[in-house]
Amino acid sequence: MAPFALADLALVALAWWAAFWLRFNFEMQGEYLDMALATMPWAVGCMALGLAVARVHRQAWRYVGLADLRQLAWGALLGTLAATAGIMVLRYPGFARSVFPLFGVLALVLLTGARALWRTLAERRAGPLAPGQTPLLIVGTLEEADQALRAIKGTALWHVAGIVSPNEEDAGRSLHNVSVVGATPALGAVAQALQVRSVLLASPPGAALRREVLLRWSGSGLNLLSMPVADHWLSATAPDLRKVELEDLLGRPPVVLDAGNLAEWLSGQTVLVTGAGGSIGAELCRQVARFGVARLVCVDVSEAAIYPLEQELRAAHPQMQGFYYTANVREHGRVLAIAQRHRPAVVFHAAAYKHVPLMEELNEIEALRTNALGTLHMARVAGECGAAKFVLVSTDKAVNPTNVMGASKRLAERVVQRIASEYTGTDYVAVRFGNVLGSSGSVVPLFTAQIARGGPVTVTHPDIVRYFMTIPEAAQLVVQAGWMGRSGQIYVLDMGDPVKIVELARLLIRLSGKTEAEVPIVFTGLRPGEKLYEEWLADGETTQPTRHPRLRVARQGEPDALDLDALLRWVEGLGPAPASAVLREGLRERVPEYHPLLY
Repeated sequence: MAPFALADLALVALAWWAAFWLRFNFEMQGEYLDMALATMPWAVGCMALGLAVARVHRQAWRYVGLADLRQLAWGALLGTLAATAGIMVLRYPGFARSVFPLFGVLALVLLTGARALWRTLAERRAGPLAPGQTPLLIVGTLEEADQALRAIKGTALWHVAGIVSPNEEDAGRSLHNVSVVGATPALGAVAQALQVRSVLLASPPGAALRREVLLRWSGSGLNLLSMPVADHWLSATAPDLRKVELEDLLGRPPVVLDAGNLAEWLSGQTVLVTGAGGSIGAELCRQVARFGVARLVCVDVSEAAIYPLEQELRAAHPQMQGFYYTANVREHGRVLAIAQRHRPAVVFHAAAYKHVPLMEELNEIEALRTNALGTLHMARVAGECGAAKFVLVSTDKAVNPTNVMGASKRLAERVVQRIASEYTGTDYVAVRFGNVLGSSGSVVPLFTAQIARGGPVTVTHPDIVRYFMTIPEAAQLVVQAGWMGRSGQIYVLDMGDPVKIVELARLLIRLSGKTEAEVPIVFTGLRPGEKLYEEWLADGETTQPTRHPRLRVARQGEPDALDLDALLRWVEGLGPAPASAVLREGLRERVPEYHPLLY
């Protein structure tokens, strides 16, 4: 029997003895002394049974908490009731029934006290700063600090030296025997006085306090840390902290999936993903594979992009059947042959040209052929093959577009809504989201490369703002909307507050350990077709809520009357090198909200 279990039994025996002494005012006569000794095995045995039913023996005394004490109280109650029933059945003459409640209370007090004493001694044995521990400051409200302390208390990695609160009135208070040592504006001075270099941001993602600390103290020499994300908690052996990352600048909590329903929807199904080698497409493949699809069909025009995806997915999901095609969505016959072979239940269409300046000059026809006609081909293929769901990956740049790329994506949305009326057996859904942190061609890799070269970091305008999300969030949003969406709907994400691009550049410079004096920021002027800010809804659109708190549906006017065959003839009739003015004029006819910027 484990030493702690033996200690519990000894304490229970002591509680039974003490209950008799209390009942008889510490003057037990001989007959009651004999009765206490005779019934003690029954009392101890019944209490042990109650504690065993409540699984108290599995508790780790070193880490006991309120949940363990509630479990202990439940076990003590069961043990007391069992002892009462067992001993009363024995019919001892003159037995004092008031011994039973005294026994239960004393047993609970002794068992609880022993655990509290053991934890206190164990924590004091570690000393103020045990070998191998790193001093740490926690930044956050008392409620946030309480959750952080509970998560890391007792670990051998960190010693919490103090709490820095945004509320000045908290100064001098303490939490779990840890003092509030200052307010957030004085974080640098507090850290220097306590000789602490590591700071844990206890505020949740999107909190104003987290952004304030991140922007003010990045690059100051402080090691800014955050609690691990959910995936890390699942895979880590200890609740270690992680470095603050660029994603922590996002002005909202991360998107949370309805994992149970998504797994039920996708498990055992065949799913086809176009643009599978791109940033969003590859993450879509990873997310879909997580939910247990039987067959995943990955299509991308780039051999260089599809090969590493194949290697990754084969290693991560050996039980899944993966099929990897180098094919172009602009070729209807090729993608139809692929879909007819595998008969996907769900099609995620992420193949697109997305870079605004590149598509604005010299490549306008490519944007139309891939973004509009490619979507037309894939949407028809989904309907012809009997897919249950078709999900278009769209963009906020499709709203009141001022550039060819945005207009071509808005045209793609209209194509999907029009085809929805032709293939009623397939649900057609579009999903709009903003800029994706770290995706190919986005500002983050560009700024990182510029910083590595020593600068300058180029920003087009000091007031330009964008909505941002992470690559996993983008893919998760697409999957979630795909499950929820009804045919013809366009989903938008509540993206929180936009982020200034110049603010993003400054943060990246600081996170790299440099200053703006070493890596300057220069403003180059807006590029062709570029807006100062992006919109989520076109004129005349409103939204309505959905079951998911971060997703809304764009509510639009009359059903689309786009002539798809005429669209196909128009794009093909433009030829390989159409005049820019002719192409833009035709695009304005088909996307009335398209208004090119003058530059």
